Amino acid sequence: MGRRRGGAHGSDGEFTFVSPVVKYLLFIFNFIFWIISLVMVSIGVYARMMKHAEAALACLSVDPAVMLLVIGVLMFILTFCGCVGSLRENICLLQTFCICLTVLFMLQLVAGILGFIFSDKARTKVSEIINNAIVHYRDDLDLQNLIDFGQREYGCCGGVTYTDWSQNIYFNCEQNNPSRERCSVPFSCCIISKNKEVINTMCGQGMQEMDYLKAGDYIYTNGCIDKLVNWIHSNLFLLGGIALGLAIPQLVGILLSQILINQIKDQIELQNYNLKHQSDPWS
Repeated sequence: MGRRRGGAHGSDGEFTFVSPVVKYLLFIFNFIFWIISLVMVSIGVYARMMKHAEAALACLSVDPAVMLLVIGVLMFILTFCGCVGSLRENICLLQTFCICLTVLFMLQLVAGILGFIFSDKARTKVSEIINNAIVHYRDDLDLQNLIDFGQREYGCCGGVTYTDWSQNIYFNCEQNNPSRERCSVPFSCCIISKNKEVINTMCGQGMQEMDYLKAGDYIYTNGCIDKLVNWIHSNLFLLGGIALGLAIPQLVGILLSQILINQIKDQIELQNYNLKHQSDPWS
């Protein structure tokens, strides 16, 4: 016998029902993020397919397309549970959605607290990621564009300093390095004057062989890690607003799913109670 939807009366005259407002609000909420996840997965798959297999595997851990794919797939699964669970009033799917969203929220909260408490270790981890990205700079076009954008945007070069580019095989300063870019830095490290009509795209040539002060006349010599830390300290309110903006949809999803779960459970209990007393009117 199928479960009747809508409202049901208890023996004491209490009326219980699954609110269509909560139900469809939760569905629309999940459907919007489900579409976003599809777009993210599509972009990630397209970006991966456009790369050579060898290059893609070489820098898998720092590939922006992989990060987009992973986030998109997880988001797709989560929002799919929310969409189907709300439409079908399926407690199992709704509880899966609610628990996963709660765990995700708690992990973000813990990560934020640990990142604040252990800021030195967090800085070390960021340094490892940036150094790994420098090593694979020429292996991945997306990664290369991301690093170039960051160096131009923040006016920095390398992780700690501009000589970090020696970690890359093309920019390495060893004498046996046959690369034409030996001991150089990428063009994105260069200080570009707006007054110059002709831009020298080879301005980073041989900069690692110069001392810090002399190189500073041509390129950004400060590393991107310090620039990033300074930017974070200067934009704490902005980052707090972004964190709040990410937390609110998660809390709304948790709240709506829990309300819907409770309404469905109450209705099931009441219907079971009514069925029991209809079959045994003398109890």
